[in-house]
Amino acid sequence: MRLLMLALSLSLVLLQARLWVSEEGMREVWRLQDQVVERTEQNAQLALRNSALDAEVQDLKQGFAAAEERARSELGMVAPGETFFQITPQPARRAEER
Repeated sequence: MRLLMLALSLSLVLLQARLWVSEEGMREVWRLQDQVVERTEQNAQLALRNSALDAEVQDLKQGFAAAEERARSELGMVAPGETFFQITPQPARRAEER
């Protein structure tokens, strides 16, 4: 009977050690839980980005204000009757020219 209890106790210790120490045990569970948290945060950020892009698409489909703003900022277009002014910084003078 004593030998059986010793064998069962040893088996229990080995199984517990495998559960807590091995790579397939609790370490893997904790790593996967951390990964789930990271992916959930990434998904939330991507959902916000998608909603912003969806709003921009709807604005482009329904109105001309966004298309006009994009044409001005990205393509440098000017509306009829407007004058375009571009201000550029002066190049720095050399010490010998002063």
